[in-house]
Amino acid sequence: MKKLILMGRSESGKTTLTQALMDRKVEYHKTQYVNYYDGIIDTPGEYTQNARLGHALAVYTYEADVVGLLCAATEPYCLFPPNITCQCNRDVIGIVTKIDDPRGNPKRAERWLRLCGCKKIFFVNSTAKEGTADILEYLCQPGEIPPWKSKTTKSKTEATKKP
Repeated sequence: MKKLILMGRSESGKTTLTQALMDRKVEYHKTQYVNYYDGIIDTPGEYTQNARLGHALAVYTYEADVVGLLCAATEPYCLFPPNITCQCNRDVIGIVTKIDDPRGNPKRAERWLRLCGCKKIFFVNSTAKEGTADILEYLCQPGEIPPWKSKTTKSKTEATKKP
């Protein structure tokens, strides 16, 4: 599976998306530092929002295969500058989150991500896990199982073995 790093402003839905992708119970908690999971790197929004910390994100991209730029449908503006993806030597995808929010405008968020240079855009409602399967399909080769699912499968198999 390709390793994905998620970037976006605070409360754009990075941690919630991480939980949804990993098929965990979706619970809000503030990400205080860069979290590494088997196939996902979850970053704090402050790294995107603060120019001094933004340089760290560039370094973290070297540990990933795919960069995911998140823009919530509810955001009043986009933090990412136009054509930012050309600065990255990785695949960059756009992810529009909070598509279910009645105050949101998913099409506007999509336009902003396309302006940034994202050619592939995913639309996600993380709490309902809508759109997460599309992201996993993009990250996995045919027949490949995400690392957190293979561990679950292995542990269930080992638990059913008789001595």
